[in-house]
Amino acid sequence: MSDDDAKAVKIDAKIVGWSVAPASPANDAPSDVDPLTLRIDRREEGSWESTTTKINLTSSTGSKTIYFVIGFGTVCGRRHGERICIERPLEFFIPAGQTAAEHQWVSATMRTLSLAARGGFLVKALADLRKVSWDRGPVWYGRSRSGKGMVHDSEVAAIAWAIEQELQRRGFLDERGEALPLDTLIANYERRQQLPASAPSEAHPVADVEAPFMALPGMLAERCPQCRGEMAMKDGCPTCLDCGWSKCG
Repeated sequence: MSDDDAKAVKIDAKIVGWSVAPASPANDAPSDVDPLTLRIDRREEGSWESTTTKINLTSSTGSKTIYFVIGFGTVCGRRHGERICIERPLEFFIPAGQTAAEHQWVSATMRTLSLAARGGFLVKALADLRKVSWDRGPVWYGRSRSGKGMVHDSEVAAIAWAIEQELQRRGFLDERGEALPLDTLIANYERRQQLPASAPSEAHPVADVEAPFMALPGMLAERCPQCRGEMAMKDGCPTCLDCGWSKCG
């Protein structure tokens, strides 16, 4: 029996009409694209909005002032078939001539941070930089929400913390250093677009200028086990500057 005979169908009733069944519709709906994690291969030409921040770091070698710049770009994606846009930090750099011998290390770190930002994993990169340590002792910069001075393990760690604070003021990160929800970022972007060019952004209020935290001679990176206060060497013994607890009893 041939293939044609095997496929033959016997029809007993009279044929009164016929039609061709339509093909199943293809799913042409475009997939969602998250602008928060969308990879940006390179910076677009033209001008970007940016912020410049001045910080003062204190370590065992003295006080040092550093400026860093954050460049922000508009990144658009798609959700439920609709185009959505947010503002994302995409570039970080520190102008040359600020950190002497350490400039190459800090500059290379900022370039790596820029790659992480364009790759969509800035939050994790900043968290990792907060853990970087060096062999020159603690670095003091900034204050916690309780008003205590912040102690960092290196200059890079202090700069990473300062960047997180700036991105919080900008309306990109929350208090824990995590990216804000996508809906919030979209709303912030749309609100910023409606503001006049000369008006300050609501998501980026002018920060209050706080007095720089000055480390006292002999201050230690460790915290008091009783009150979590600052520790310093007194008479050769680690002593809490807040409650007076001493490791020597």
